[in-house]
Amino acid sequence: MFSASAFRSSYLCSMCRKVALNGSCASTQKSLSTQIEKLNNRPNPKFVYGQPTYESHPHLIKPEELVAGIKLEEFQERRRKLISLVSYQDPNNKTKNLLPGRKNTKHIIVIPGATKQYMSDKIPYVFRQNSDFFYLTGCLEQDSVLVISGEGEEDFISTIFMRPNDKQAELWDGPRTGPENAKQLFGVDKSFPVSELVPYLSSQILESPSHALWFDNLPQTQPVVSTSISALMNNLKIKVPESPRPYIHQLRLIKSLSEQRLMRRSCEIGCKSIEKTMAWTKAGMSEHELFAKVDFESRIGGADHLAYPPVVASGDNGTIIHYIENKQKMRDGNLVLMDAGCEFRGYSSDITRTWPVNGKFSPVQRIIYEVVYETQMELLKLCENRPCLDNLFHSMCLILGNKLKEAGVFSVNTTVPESLSKMAHELCPHHVSHYLGMDVHDVGTVPRTIPLQPGMVLTIEPGLYINRQNQLARPEFRGIGVRIEDDVLVTETGIEILTESCPKHPDDVEKIVQSIDSIQSIVIKTELQFTSHQLHRMDQYLKFARKFNKGVEILIGSPRQFRIALTLFIAASGMTYVVKEFMKEMDRKYEKMAEDDRMLLEQVKRDRAAGRKVFFDIVK
Repeated sequence: MFSASAFRSSYLCSMCRKVALNGSCASTQKSLSTQIEKLNNRPNPKFVYGQPTYESHPHLIKPEELVAGIKLEEFQERRRKLISLVSYQDPNNKTKNLLPGRKNTKHIIVIPGATKQYMSDKIPYVFRQNSDFFYLTGCLEQDSVLVISGEGEEDFISTIFMRPNDKQAELWDGPRTGPENAKQLFGVDKSFPVSELVPYLSSQILESPSHALWFDNLPQTQPVVSTSISALMNNLKIKVPESPRPYIHQLRLIKSLSEQRLMRRSCEIGCKSIEKTMAWTKAGMSEHELFAKVDFESRIGGADHLAYPPVVASGDNGTIIHYIENKQKMRDGNLVLMDAGCEFRGYSSDITRTWPVNGKFSPVQRIIYEVVYETQMELLKLCENRPCLDNLFHSMCLILGNKLKEAGVFSVNTTVPESLSKMAHELCPHHVSHYLGMDVHDVGTVPRTIPLQPGMVLTIEPGLYINRQNQLARPEFRGIGVRIEDDVLVTETGIEILTESCPKHPDDVEKIVQSIDSIQSIVIKTELQFTSHQLHRMDQYLKFARKFNKGVEILIGSPRQFRIALTLFIAASGMTYVVKEFMKEMDRKYEKMAEDDRMLLEQVKRDRAAGRKVFFDIVK
């Protein structure tokens, strides 16, 4: 504990005496006491775990949570549901028939966590936990293993195996929770060093005449664990175990309320990041610059990182569905297609928007864009009827085919629905939807033939990719690629479009790309040169003014007039100024900076006379 006396010294006393002459000693002591109180109330964890906890990261995790957004009890309930599911399955019965009342079989479920992967010698990739393991434990540490064993939900135990504490290793890679502390942290029944996994499994199998081993023998998850369990199976003459993944995915498919909140936040961050990237776009930039912008905005917005390598495809690159090279220069008149999402506390967003680099769709670009936009709006409406994903795909082909014919895009004249649908499929060869959650393409073992249910999250992403060699479309439409993708939560009463805030109506898209959302985008779009101090001051002005007036639009007609435009905007912070080509008239009247200031003063006088709020401070 800190105390005020700890800070008393001759130097401090002489400083206090000096301050006392100015009548400020009491306030100084009060401020010091406040700082001491803050230090004393600061969380002081007794033990540093191998992952963030409330004690170490109170700004991220609440007291009742194991990880950000999810309580310990939810992880325990997930394990209970899993053992309940598998206890009614016979791993030797490939038809997966339910066996009500099947008892006296001990089910042993082994779920390994991920191990560290290396891109080259001693250079690791950023670690990401195995989603199934994290879903059941909340554990973020590498080389861990979960074992759930028992006959059913009323009789089971959870055991976690973790790396032991190692001072030398922790000096390099950070603290480990260790098996001694894992039981309490993760709410499991037992915890052991990972080196004891195979002996533990061997004893569990040998002591149960009737047992069922569930293990997904994927070497890429933890090669050492896979090799060890394979050797154990050979020694004990055990048949190849059945994978528990389908049952874990069945649970993961329906998002809990806490998961829905995390996904909602992931989508909010993703939407804002893409919108800011739209406003930042300028001809002559590289696709890689937009990559950097959306990555930066996502992390600044609170995301952990991007959920996947983004597609930033301008011009003809937009006709390549998974283009991730992102190195081409964007030209005036190009469209740019961005497919980007972020991961927030383990949950992903997946968003695609397409916009004109110069802020204005050409007539043929707008035709293609509106076909995709209108198709997506109809598909979103269909989601309210809870079809399966495959039915949504068939609907997309039919809708796209009809709209492309109506728009005059096809070079082939036909009215046969099957032919139109087939041609649309050739121009949009990917599925229109996939499940979304902890993974971008989530719960891969769940078929796309089951009807939508409340709690599911899915994407709706129609697109058109008309490359230069495509003969289905008329020549003027070739070289255009458009995709629009939103994330949708199925609710009890309908659907919630989690990414609705990201602009996609063609008029809104044009407005955003033409807009100025920050001082930085003004500098980019006008190619002005300012000192860092000037940028900081102007950024402060813009933030201040927005408190008085929401939705302000500034359009800069001439780079030389930026100072007048911004100063006018700040001076009349209670109003909206739209600065366009009329600035050319001001050029003739006000050629010197002194004249700019005179004009500003006159405007301020008029505003004050009219009773408007005024914030006035000329940039020196």
